[in-house]
Amino acid sequence: MSHAPVPIDRQTRVAALKSQFPKTLIGLPDVEIALSWAISSDRIDAAQLSYEIEASADSNFTSVLAATGVVDSPKQVSVRTPKLVAYSREIRYYRVKIQTEYGWTDWSESLTVEFGLLDASDYLAVFIGDSSPKFSPSPILRKEVILSNAPTKARLYVTSLGLNHFYINGIDTSNTFLNPGWTAYRHRLLVETHDVTHLLHEGVNALGAEISDGWWRGKLGFMNESALYGNEIGLFAQLEVAYSDGSSETFSTDTDWVSSNAEIVFSSIYDGSTIDFRNAKPGWKQPGFDASDWQNTSIVACNKHILAPRSTNPVRKVGEFALKVEPQADRSLLRGTQNISGWVRLVVDGKAGQTVVVRHAEVLEPGDKLHTKALRSAKATDTYILQTDGRHVLEPRFTFHGFQHADVVTEAEIVSAVAVAISSDNDRRSWFESSDYHLNRLHENVVWSQLDNFVSVPTDCPQRDERLGWTGDAQAFASTSNTLFNTNAFWNSWLQDLALEQFENGDVTAIVPDIFKTGEGQAIDGWIMEGRAGWADAATIIPLSLYEYFADEQVLSAQLESMRKWVGALLTRRGNEKFLPTQFQFGDWCDPDAPGDRPWEAKVSADYVANSFFAHSLDLLARAERLVGEKTAAESFESLSRALKADIWHQMGEAARLTTAGCSIALEFDIAPAEQRTALAQHLADMVKNDEGMITTGFLATPLVLHALSKNGHADAAYAMLMRRDFRSWLYAIDKGATSIWERWDAIREDGSIHTGAMDTEPDGQDDSSMISFNHYAYGAVVDWIYRNVAGIAPSLDGPGYQTAVIEPKPANGLTFAKAEIKSALGKWAIDWKLDPDQKLIVNLDVPFGAKAEVQLPAQGHSVVRCNGVEIGSSLTLTYGKYLLTVTDAAVITY
Repeated sequence: MSHAPVPIDRQTRVAALKSQFPKTLIGLPDVEIALSWAISSDRIDAAQLSYEIEASADSNFTSVLAATGVVDSPKQVSVRTPKLVAYSREIRYYRVKIQTEYGWTDWSESLTVEFGLLDASDYLAVFIGDSSPKFSPSPILRKEVILSNAPTKARLYVTSLGLNHFYINGIDTSNTFLNPGWTAYRHRLLVETHDVTHLLHEGVNALGAEISDGWWRGKLGFMNESALYGNEIGLFAQLEVAYSDGSSETFSTDTDWVSSNAEIVFSSIYDGSTIDFRNAKPGWKQPGFDASDWQNTSIVACNKHILAPRSTNPVRKVGEFALKVEPQADRSLLRGTQNISGWVRLVVDGKAGQTVVVRHAEVLEPGDKLHTKALRSAKATDTYILQTDGRHVLEPRFTFHGFQHADVVTEAEIVSAVAVAISSDNDRRSWFESSDYHLNRLHENVVWSQLDNFVSVPTDCPQRDERLGWTGDAQAFASTSNTLFNTNAFWNSWLQDLALEQFENGDVTAIVPDIFKTGEGQAIDGWIMEGRAGWADAATIIPLSLYEYFADEQVLSAQLESMRKWVGALLTRRGNEKFLPTQFQFGDWCDPDAPGDRPWEAKVSADYVANSFFAHSLDLLARAERLVGEKTAAESFESLSRALKADIWHQMGEAARLTTAGCSIALEFDIAPAEQRTALAQHLADMVKNDEGMITTGFLATPLVLHALSKNGHADAAYAMLMRRDFRSWLYAIDKGATSIWERWDAIREDGSIHTGAMDTEPDGQDDSSMISFNHYAYGAVVDWIYRNVAGIAPSLDGPGYQTAVIEPKPANGLTFAKAEIKSALGKWAIDWKLDPDQKLIVNLDVPFGAKAEVQLPAQGHSVVRCNGVEIGSSLTLTYGKYLLTVTDAAVITY
């Protein structure tokens, strides 16, 4: 009996297969692999009908471990793979093929997934160090190992208490920085896996490492504390080598390693690095080096149960900017063009014994002096002492600075200077451009503030003695961060720490990792740090943002218990009362009308803010329960939220109407009853217009206000605020030379003077707790609105992860074009609109395979709307393809 041949669709291909982890990362944790794939097809009418996934133990798929079989589904994003038990060191291969109405595609190229060491018993090495106290010179450690043959496979598993650079035969094994990064060290220390096969050879090989205090025991936090996680630093390394004959060897850190000191005399995250090249030990990373006078290492105690495979990208170099060298009477000024996190790479011609001192700052005082008050106690200084005459390339290690400019004091000749920018290596996914220079510069300022503050953890600022993972800043900016970069793995990792640092009663700390770890209800300088509204709510807000932008259901499942605990803490705190008790809150932090030295005293009531965020978290938890939890629990939380919102509006609504923050929260969190929303939105718009678009909100309400306006028919008021260039606006800072986002709207005043940043928490009259930063991402949350409204592209909860996008450009007077590109798991979305002199809107739209565009064009009653030349209505649904949309006499917003 013959069978009809299975048709093959040769014109359709699976173009990109990815997991939820960065593609370059190996040594993954034991997490169920979810796959996403993009499809390329020459058939404009093709659609995925079915898919099939295979997992194999080899890249040729001769040993298939599991397969889904044919699954009738159009799903391409976050697709669960066949259930398999993960084994330590296992390498697994995945592939997928899809069926369209024209037949089956070929199999995709395979995706390689390699797991790390998944159990504490797999970690055979011990931590070793030199027993030196904090602030000591950075130890260097080495050992030579002999390989019987060239390896066919070699994996290095490495981490440290403190920071490390690891070398094999003189070559850095990673070309990354600040390893292993900062996590909740009391609970979780990341182990990095490197493929080092190419670095090893038959015979003698040298293993070497430098370690430094870093976040582990260096100075950390604005309380000037140190050794918060331990008094000793140590290295953990396990090198596993396999040979062609099937044999293997493991070489681990132990007391046979020896240690010494070299040129790094001092290193600190905040204060910088001192490198005395006269102490260098040339050749110490190479085989054959004489280390007979080095000391034996000692074992450093560490609970191996905190070791966990890395699940997100490390810190890498992301850019370089030439610095202009301007000689001054007593120094040389290095004038930069971009505020970054990183350091100066300086090339000098000098003589042995000469000193080179580099100090960093974000902005200049009038007269070209560095503004260093904003650094507070952070020295942000790198010092070098030259060993020989001649040319030297100078770069620090184990530190980073937030800066745009620098001073150099030296007798050596400066040959060149470059600013080296670093960040967690999250892939850029979005680009925006318009006809307005200031809007474009604002967008790039936000991009750089994200890069500069996503250095291992989402920090508040990169320059002063802080650089902490404030949860309020994080939740405010999460949606914008997810628009601009593929931050899914980054946030997943940080959220694990948030849950691990959560208090027993469910409260969430204001800082993750939590360097204070006070007892429940204890205060720091009068501030209660856990369970604060808008900060602790990061536990509910960020997981739902990841679902919206990446269709990540796994993060909801992983964080559901943390979300429940936080909402449970709120319910317990409220007890039998209607509202939460009045307590210290950060409130709408940095409201520009609050006293400069008391930024928590916002115009909007802190009680109103706290209870509104309580209701919002109830809503978000209910949504998560419906998606991955219990439907009955969802209904209960929805009921609690409805009752709380009614009480809030009844007792606090009238006062909330007096502020733009109060109105924005009421509209965005659905506090206001449906029948009052229209009037409330009009009232908000009137206040904004009366203020001529001047911003009157702080950290919590600023991300909400433009959305509250545009969603309720007042895009004109939103544009008035966005495009304002006078004092207290996003664009004002650009006219003042900003290349990143400021912490305060008036960081540089109209007369050119710099805000003192004075805080009402300065002890004993000291003037060292200035709170002024020129690189804070929180107010950059506006970029999410720009993509959704100016460019006109937004994710939809009906198809999260840009499986469905809402296409609704809102052209405004003064803008002649805008365009954006977003790389989703399905492929590239692109929109490019132009407005001609006759007010005809021309839109080019690219929709990736498998996606759906819900299009709403700005037509008026007499407009003619066409799609690819065919007259249509202003609302339509589009699938895969390229489209030319036109609207005659388009509605253009006037503000």
